[in-house]
Amino acid sequence: MIGVICLDTSFTKIPGHIRNPATFDFPVRYEVVSGATAERVVTRPDPELLGPFVAAARSLVASGARAVTSGCGFLALHQRELADAVDVPVFASSLVQLPLVHRMIRRDQKVGLLVARKGSLTPRHLSGVGAGHVPVRVAGMEDQPEFREVVLEARRNELDAALLGREVLARATRLVSDNPDIGALVIECTDLAPYSHLVQQKLRMPVFDIVTLTEMVHRTLTHRPYGPP
Repeated sequence: MIGVICLDTSFTKIPGHIRNPATFDFPVRYEVVSGATAERVVTRPDPELLGPFVAAARSLVASGARAVTSGCGFLALHQRELADAVDVPVFASSLVQLPLVHRMIRRDQKVGLLVARKGSLTPRHLSGVGAGHVPVRVAGMEDQPEFREVVLEARRNELDAALLGREVLARATRLVSDNPDIGALVIECTDLAPYSHLVQQKLRMPVFDIVTLTEMVHRTLTHRPYGPP
């Protein structure tokens, strides 16, 4: 079972989102941290939330989780503290994949990074996952109306999934067209993962997100024999 530390949000989580159990073919357990809104995690990070995040990780492990992740890539800021708090693997953010992705592409290429809010991404977030050295090209979703109103500002709970998909595809396409040196894309925001397949089909390049990482970690915990030894 994989445990997921969740932000305190109530908009619809469609299939492909880490908080929709249908996304995975293995058990997932969720722990919502009360008061952990996008405002307090992404827009204006509140250090007082570290304690509740650690408590959520420990609760998930006590409930049987064999690894712990989160529902927000900006928890990269707390990767080290969360990993130190429990005795199972912790991957607090899809950004954990950045060093790996960087090593996969040519040395003259950059890693594209699509985030919830560009202005909120700091060197501390990248350093928190060992990616301070990774050359990235960053684009944010904060200027996309559906994403901003529903996800960042929580003005309403009704998500227009098709509209958000068009916003994600347009933003990712613009990022790559403006930066032809991008060799692969990492999606920070868990709310964008349901559209990774559209982005990958459009851009024809590898796309990494929290779902690809969760599936990989789960596989490391559930090896099966392929035949007689």
